[in-house]
Amino acid sequence: MIRFLLVLILTVSAAAAESIRIKDLVEFDGVRGNDLVGYGLVVGLNGTGDGLRNAPFTEEIMANLLERLGANVTGEEFRPRNVAAVFVTGQLPPFARAGARIDVTVSAIGDAKSLLGGTLVMTPLNGADGQIYAVAQGTIIAGGIVAEGDAARVTQGVPTAGVIPSGARVEREVEFDFASLPSLRLALKSADFTTAARIEQAVNAEFGARVALMEDSGTVAVDIGATGMQSPAHVLARLEGILVQPETRARVVVDQRSGTIVMGADVRISRVAVAQGNLTLRVEESPLVSQPNPFAEGETVVVPRSNASIETDGTGLAEVRGGTDLAEVVAGLNALGVAPHDMIDILKSINAAGALHAEFLVN
Repeated sequence: MIRFLLVLILTVSAAAAESIRIKDLVEFDGVRGNDLVGYGLVVGLNGTGDGLRNAPFTEEIMANLLERLGANVTGEEFRPRNVAAVFVTGQLPPFARAGARIDVTVSAIGDAKSLLGGTLVMTPLNGADGQIYAVAQGTIIAGGIVAEGDAARVTQGVPTAGVIPSGARVEREVEFDFASLPSLRLALKSADFTTAARIEQAVNAEFGARVALMEDSGTVAVDIGATGMQSPAHVLARLEGILVQPETRARVVVDQRSGTIVMGADVRISRVAVAQGNLTLRVEESPLVSQPNPFAEGETVVVPRSNASIETDGTGLAEVRGGTDLAEVVAGLNALGVAPHDMIDILKSINAAGALHAEFLVN
């Protein structure tokens, strides 16, 4: 049996790490988007909409919409198959102004088979505070396809979800007086004291004064007044391009479903012994039938015959020396010929024994 070991190795150590822009390492306090959501109707479907008996809310939404447009459908029975109820989601970017356009995602909430070719009717999008910040409308671009016959049906992709590029227009702005902020807070995407200290040193060196202060492992505060610049926007524009060498923790990440293993270059393993192998038990039944010759006295007898065997596949006990680095670990496990899923079990056991000096994450 040929086994393949899939291991992705991060060979960049902290000492030789490339410098990264601050804008890629932190989030700026106050500079954030806001999620929007709404529900509405998609029309113009080619018989792939909601079954109104299974999705009565679609009929209710459609009746309310028609009444707002001046058509009275109270008490009427209509069963169109070209209408689907949907959720519409989007994100209001920071500092978005009225009249700007944003992308939206449309997803069916009923039993519609496909939104391909449908048109979203004007749908208000609400923020977390319940206020309407944008209105969406337009033709949906769906990424899936459905083909069916009398006895078979095939689906590729997700035809019940799609996007409308620039499909919503901003109607309300988020009130935020960014220009009057006395200070800025830089929130690290991956909290680390060493990285935060390096950001503080780099910012102070850039401005030639003590304008930045590390508050904790995930926050660095910048005093706008001490920079001598006109506004927080000018300070941010200068901060974004400053280069910093981030520090990363030793980490092992495994995905049990795909068998993928990612290990950082700083991973270390203490001295430990590892045994790995497979036990195969095989039992084969091949009964022998014995019967008398024609016209002879006697009876047919089935004689049982079994063949049992036990096979082991693997090696004995292997020792991993103390202080072993990533390259030696991978080379040793490859020499054992273990499969990715077996390697995951080995790493789990080494971690449980306290010999794996890294953060162990299992997805």
